[in-house]
Amino acid sequence: MTDFPEVTWLTIPDLTEILGLKVSQVRRLIEDRSLLATRVDGVWRVPELFIVDGEPMHELKGTLVVLADAGFSDDEAMHWLLTEEESLGTSPVTALLAGRKAEVRRVAQALGF
Repeated sequence: MTDFPEVTWLTIPDLTEILGLKVSQVRRLIEDRSLLATRVDGVWRVPELFIVDGEPMHELKGTLVVLADAGFSDDEAMHWLLTEEESLGTSPVTALLAGRKAEVRRVAQALGF
């Protein structure tokens, strides 16, 4: 996942500080798919873009469910979210941040067919 030079990665300790949670609570957010993490250089990390106003982006969880239903692994979902999607004209995470949740999920759902 180091092929995303423009992405700022947060570690679990970074997230505990930003979110004001314990390590176990941050791990629970990842297990519950409220956040998506990947190993970068052997350390679990979350893109800073996934944190909005001091909490996990609300639109992320449902989008991750749609991607999982479409057959995406966590690594594939991370790659898709952070890479420009031609049909969106931007990366899906940027589209989510811009309030285009329904459009992002429609595209994600179509990828599974």
